[in-house]
Amino acid sequence: MTEPKRAPLPHDFHPEVPAFTVVSDDLAPGGVLADAQVYAAGNASPQLRWEGFPAETRSFAVTCFDPDAPTGSGFWHWVVFDIPATVTGLPAGAGSGAFDGLPPGAVQARNDYGSKEFGGAAPPAGENHRYVFTVYAVDTEKLGVDSDTPPAAVGFNLRFHTLGRAQLVGEYTAPADNSDS
Repeated sequence: MTEPKRAPLPHDFHPEVPAFTVVSDDLAPGGVLADAQVYAAGNASPQLRWEGFPAETRSFAVTCFDPDAPTGSGFWHWVVFDIPATVTGLPAGAGSGAFDGLPPGAVQARNDYGSKEFGGAAPPAGENHRYVFTVYAVDTEKLGVDSDTPPAAVGFNLRFHTLGRAQLVGEYTAPADNSDS
């Protein structure tokens, strides 16, 4: 049996920009998301830190996107922007709705769950999905959108203001539904 074709990663069609580095104490590149990053378990954003971004960076944005969601347009799990350029990391759980761990001035937009926070992995039973955590180096201090801006519109604005980009991809497979067996 052949593997199903996977959706492209979110930046495959964007203009090329310099890459920089993002790492996490909670997620290895290509690794499996921990229970803490699963919607029904911990629902906490992973710790992230970045370096090597362009010197002209005025702010950062961080997103988590699932290109494998069965929607035709992917699924936005987290969108935070206007992170000051002096901030080079976020602690685990920074994406909570309480805004603990986010620096002053950072803005969380509504995710595709409908909440302004990190929403963890929740693929359909038995499916393996990729979760693309992206840090954007942005050329302006304020992106010019607010927390009610849909994630795709935030992404549209980021496309035109990105100086550099770093991504960390993790995966998660939902347990198979064995109720029929």
